[in-house]
Amino acid sequence: MNRMKLKKMDVRIKKIKKAAEELKELSGGIQAVDRNASRILASVKMLEINISDILDINL
Repeated sequence: MNRMKLKKMDVRIKKIKKAAEELKELSGGIQAVDRNASRILASVKMLEINISDILDINL
């Protein structure tokens, strides 16, 4: 995969992470939202391991 596409994916992953964190903050303690945002963040972590960390290693 070309490096430019990896960088674009990395940017998108970071945006998703930020959005999920903001959603958790805005939830006002609604447990369903908190749990689902946590699941999203867990999936984002896997994406970071797969994409973002590879970019960091290759810099």
